[in-house]
Amino acid sequence: MQDAEIYSKLTDVFHDVFDDDAIEVTPELTAKEVDGWDSMTHIRLILSVERAFKVKFSTSEIGSLKKVGDLAALIRARA
Repeated sequence: MQDAEIYSKLTDVFHDVFDDDAIEVTPELTAKEVDGWDSMTHIRLILSVERAFKVKFSTSEIGSLKKVGDLAALIRARA
């Protein structure tokens, strides 16, 4: 799976989870930059990403994520 496809799908997931079509999903995007990205929304986001990409992440993998680029790399490794 190519980066463009990953980020396109991630953008759709972010827009749906945060109900904000203005979010620009980039590799450097972090939770601090998105209004409403708290621990509960993080869980919804990860579950939505797992569904969209048909992958499963371990708790340690999820805990190691610092920015969207890390998430995209994890998706790429599973695709």
